[in-house]
Order: sequence, then C-alpha cells, then structure tokens
Amino acid sequence: MAHGSSIDRGGLLPSSLLAMLASRGPTSRADLARALDVSAPTVTQIVRDLLARALVVEQATATSHGGRPARPIGLAVSAGGALGVKITHDHVGVVEVALDGTTGAASTIPFDPTRPDALDRLAQLLDDVAASSDQRLLGVGVGVPGAVDAQDSGVVTAPTLGWDAAPVGQLLRRHLGIPVLVENDVNTLAVADRLYGAGREHNTYLVVTIGRGIGCGMVIDGSIYRGAFGGAGEIGHIPVEYPGGRGCSCGSVGCLEAWVGDAGLLRTARDAHVVGRRTGLNRVIELARGGDPGACTIFADAGAMLGAALAGVVHTVDPEVIILSGEGIEAWPLWEPGFVQEFRRHLLPRWRSIPLIVEAWDETKWMIGAASLVLAAPFDAVGVAGIQGRLVRDRLQDSDGRSA
Repeated sequence: MAHGSSIDRGGLLPSSLLAMLASRGPTSRADLARALDVSAPTVTQIVRDLLARALVVEQATATSHGGRPARPIGLAVSAGGALGVKITHDHVGVVEVALDGTTGAASTIPFDPTRPDALDRLAQLLDDVAASSDQRLLGVGVGVPGAVDAQDSGVVTAPTLGWDAAPVGQLLRRHLGIPVLVENDVNTLAVADRLYGAGREHNTYLVVTIGRGIGCGMVIDGSIYRGAFGGAGEIGHIPVEYPGGRGCSCGSVGCLEAWVGDAGLLRTARDAHVVGRRTGLNRVIELARGGDPGACTIFADAGAMLGAALAGVVHTVDPEVIILSGEGIEAWPLWEPGFVQEFRRHLLPRWRSIPLIVEAWDETKWMIGAASLVLAAPFDAVGVAGIQGRLVRDRLQDSDGRSA
C-alpha cells in the first residue's frame, strides 16, 4: 500500500478523485482519503479546489453517529472531456473520456505510420473523430511507442513506427486547433493505472509491458517520472549481451528487446529451427502451449532474461509493486516459470517479496491513459504538461465560467 503521501506533482490525485466519484457516487471526504490512501488534509485541499471550479458539489449532510456530520461529495455536471489516442504500427485507437472519468465507445482505425504523409492522415482522422463529439473537448492526449521530448511539444522518436524527431504535437495542434499532449504509451498506461487500476493503492510502482517491444512506465511519489529528456523507462534497451550481440531496431546491439520482443522471440525460434522462416510468432506460442520442448525453452529463456534485467530496475527505483501488461501478456504462463525464478534470485533480500500484478491486455485502457494526460492538466501544479496544460486550464475556465 501507499503511505499517505501528499506529493502529486502531475495532478493525478484530483483526476483520480473525480474518477472515483464517477464510479462510486457521492462519497465522504474521509472515505475518499481512505480509498486514495492519502491524508485527510490532502483530500480536503483537493475538494476545496474542485468545489471552486464547480466540478464537484456538496450533497445533503449524511446522518451522523457522533461527531461532526459528514457532507458527501458528488460530481457536478461535466465541464468537458478529452480524446485519448494510442498509435500503433498498424492502427490508431481512440476513445472519448469525460472529466469525471466516464468513457465512450472505443474505436480502432487502420493506420500506416511509415507513409510520408502519415502525420497529416493522423490529423485528419482525429479531426473527424473530434467533429463527431457531443461534448466540448478540452484537448487530445496521444500515446506513442517511443521517446517523447516533452508532453507539450510532443516531438517523437519511435523506431517501431519509423519516426525520428517527428513533430507530432505541433502538427496535430495546427490541424485540430485544440491542446494536444503527447507521451510515451507505457507512461499513459501507468497514468491509467494510477487513476483507475492497481496504482490507486500505490504511490511508487512500475508498469512493465511486453509485446513488440519492452516498455516501462515509472510512477514515483504519485507522478510519472520522465527523466531529463522524456526517455526514462526504456528498459528494452538495457544491454544484456556484450561486447557486440544481436542487432536491435534502435540501431544498437545486445539490447534486451532484441531477444524478448516479438521479433526477437521469432528470430530465436527460427534460428533454432522450431519453426520455419515463413512462420509467425503465433505458431511458436501455439507449439509452446502444446508442450513442444524447443518452443517452451524459448519463452523460459526470454522470461529469465527479462526477470534478471528487471531485478536491476527494482534495485534502482525501489517500487512498491510491479504491474505487468502489454499485448504479449496473453502468453504470460509461458514466460512465468523462467521469469519468476530469475527475477527473485537476482533481487536483494529486502525486495525479494515484491508483489507482481499481471493485468489482462486491454488496449482501451491505454487510450484512457492518454486522455488522462489532458484531464490531469487542470490540476498540474508544477507544469508537467507545459504550455498545452495551461491551454487546457484556459478551456476549462471558459467552459465553467470560473477561474482555473
């Protein structure tokens, strides 16, 4: 569990409180403090700010059994919402999320990021989605599988998309005419966990994803840790063989991802003649589930390699819990034996019992996390969201007629 920390540099606690009221209905300040595992004064301060912004209202006084009567807090009419966007190598996922955390239906649209006009096409399809929205959009949050220099500028380097210093934020803002925040997609998943998932109960945790690549979102003291240039969490590029080694999509050699990402697993299977050169990864998974010794060894070895590398990350960050997710998590039973043994073996005694939470793959959650970049911006006290965050606050002020 978290330890009552009131640190919330990125504004996630107010967003989490709103989402909790959306799911629970009117709730007392004391119950909110317990559910969010923060101090009562912290909740009081957040509620005071939300009341001033007309985002929550005090309900009729609840029956008291001694002491000061509690006045439950409930949601006011939503003052807007955001689009959450997840970009992949072959499609774009989009969902609309209201300020209170309620979501519309998610949609997926085919998309080829390698086309010369990819960003223009992305802007057009998002413009079409925004035009069909029934509510006033405060902004658009975009999650990408790569490094982002800053949420507000949104310059993206993503080898899996073929993007190098792509001006995603600037181009989308010019086309859409509303604030756009861009972030690494695993970081957006970590935000979603903070607001709606296991992260509610923890202030410092890691979200590790397996699939085409290996990603890691770090939440420290309740806020996403991005590093000096937005590249924190690229654990897929920890060197695991040296000197030299297998080539990686990043241009380096010997990276963890070159062995345990989808392409790496398939290459290992082909090199070991477990499958033929024209066979895909799904066949390797099928063979492993059927007990094929060669296929089982591939996943066990990959799990062991990931576990050893992640132990080093735990020693560096000191998280309360690790959340495992991603497209590849459906094959987790194949990874687990090798992973758990090596992960625990490499940990120092004080971390050896750290909990592991395995979450089912749900792409919509990543989209919701991207939208949450926008929904958290009005409560961002130190400028994590930069200029675009201030523009979101301005739009919220215009929509509710009060100071933001």
